[in-house]
Amino acid sequence: MLIAEQRRISRDFKTILKSMVCLFREPANLDYIYNLEDELRYTQASLLAVEWLKTQLEVSLLIQERYIAPYPDIEVLLQYPEDSLGYAYASYIKKSGFDPGFYRQMQVEDDVSYVLLRSRQTHDIWHVVTGFKTDGLGELGLKAFELAQTRRNLAVFLVGGGLLSILVKSPDVLPNLLEQIAVGYRMGSKAKPLLAQKWEENWDKALSEWRTELEIDSDILN
Repeated sequence: MLIAEQRRISRDFKTILKSMVCLFREPANLDYIYNLEDELRYTQASLLAVEWLKTQLEVSLLIQERYIAPYPDIEVLLQYPEDSLGYAYASYIKKSGFDPGFYRQMQVEDDVSYVLLRSRQTHDIWHVVTGFKTDGLGELGLKAFELAQTRRNLAVFLVGGGLLSILVKSPDVLPNLLEQIAVGYRMGSKAKPLLAQKWEENWDKALSEWRTELEIDSDILN
């Protein structure tokens, strides 16, 4: 049994390493990110992260409920008040040319797969609420925020991979990246759990009100 387990770990490590190499070459390739996330799903670190999330009552209740919202209607959200989360999100999606249902779907079979799918579903909402941009620095800043909030191992891999990529390809950008990561982690540590929120049932709430309630200081990014 021990030998079989060691072989499995070795095989999984090689698969993860292969995905990391692909991602290093093409960091904007979402398929590589999803492949890595899928491969990390049932690692010990992933299981421990979900158990830690369940120690937070609001998050635990959402996980038990298996809350998944339908795809938002962007044109309808654009009719909301301009200070609302719904309008801010819809404007962000339309301006960026994104598809709100872009993320890779998966079957929810347990707590781990639920957390993974809900994280994918709300990724762009987190961008809007936190204020992190969608460029390379902004994405890694948000991943640092997510790391503090969820301890998900994908965030560790992406932040680490981002640092390595910058060191090799654009070392002059390193100070800015380190600042984004530091700011993101501090923000995530101080904020209330974003994973616990049912954003889609409160699109009309003002974005500023969301940020105040969740204790997010997005002004620090300006």
